[in-house]
Amino acid sequence: MYNRLISLRQNPSRSFFLWGPRQTGKSTLLRNLYPDATTIDLLKSEVFAFYIQKPSRIRELVTSSSLTVIDEVQKIPELLDEIQWCIENQNRVFALCGSSARKLRRNHANLLGGRALRFELHGLSAAELGQHFDLTRLLNRGYLPSHYDCAEEDWKLLMLAYVGDYLREEIAAEGLVRSLPIFSDFLSMAALSDAETINFSTMARDIGVSSHTAKEYFNLLSDTLIGWFLRPYRHRPKRKAEASAKFYFSDVAIVNFLAKRGTLEPGSELFGKAFENWVGHELRCYNSYREKFSDLSFWRSASGQEEVDFIVGDFQCAIEAKGVSRLRAEHFSGLEALAKEHPGAKQRILVTYDGPELRRADHVRVLNHRDFVTSLWSGQLF
Repeated sequence: MYNRLISLRQNPSRSFFLWGPRQTGKSTLLRNLYPDATTIDLLKSEVFAFYIQKPSRIRELVTSSSLTVIDEVQKIPELLDEIQWCIENQNRVFALCGSSARKLRRNHANLLGGRALRFELHGLSAAELGQHFDLTRLLNRGYLPSHYDCAEEDWKLLMLAYVGDYLREEIAAEGLVRSLPIFSDFLSMAALSDAETINFSTMARDIGVSSHTAKEYFNLLSDTLIGWFLRPYRHRPKRKAEASAKFYFSDVAIVNFLAKRGTLEPGSELFGKAFENWVGHELRCYNSYREKFSDLSFWRSASGQEEVDFIVGDFQCAIEAKGVSRLRAEHFSGLEALAKEHPGAKQRILVTYDGPELRRADHVRVLNHRDFVTSLWSGQLF
């Protein structure tokens, strides 16, 4: 098991939610971190049936442990009312684990009103992989522990099962879309647009649905933690910012599988797109696990001609991701344009696949992917 860097409390005195995409290792992490906890696994049919019939049975649970872990808590939203009662009246502490809060919100379930902390477990980061970190393998296999470690002959079968289970369990079982074939087409189209600005009208036209439905499909992916939005940087929040947002899948292997990319090799265009997804993934992991809580966005020039992939906070750090080894002048154009419009940007960084670290005369710092990981996780960037 890898040393996960999420900052869960060793001896929690407050209840907490642990969210994360399927197979990121939430259950394994909780078992290893809290071996003496009482565990209620709602994936087990007999356990699910026991509590769905009478959620108040959680009150009657007799346990000598100081912590109760409930796995896949979203399966029984009514259980949360009883959990709140136990927190308030029995001073009990719960670790509530799940892969989606959408069903809870959709059913207006009790999310404990600030009585529980919230954590999110992402796929494997380079820092967690340590000496096992291999970027080419990571960009092909993705960030899920079981997929990164599996035998070569098993990987495609695992991905087929993962995407199939997601469609069946997260979508079909909850009845969240009217047509699975149309949603399946949407997934493939969304994968082709990974790390790009979303055009809802074009997407809707290509799959034969309304723009509103296309937006809801993207929101569904976000709510079930399959993907995430990256908003454009704005001095002040504006309505309808999602119209110009970018969308990233939480695991690059899902993109590879749905977009039928084949094997990604350094130097190829598709490797460069996957590289950008990975840089965003590392930034999210670090931001979350180190509890920085910085806003992440992307920047587009006033002319709309230039972009920078990632902005941390209010220009605390600006990062451009280029999965190449040989740099060209155009690779710096976004960061150069940003410096003209926002000269107060604290750090401007170009992350490349390979090559030596450079510090240019215009204060752009060039880092290869390994130096980027070292600088990020040692706290040098933000």
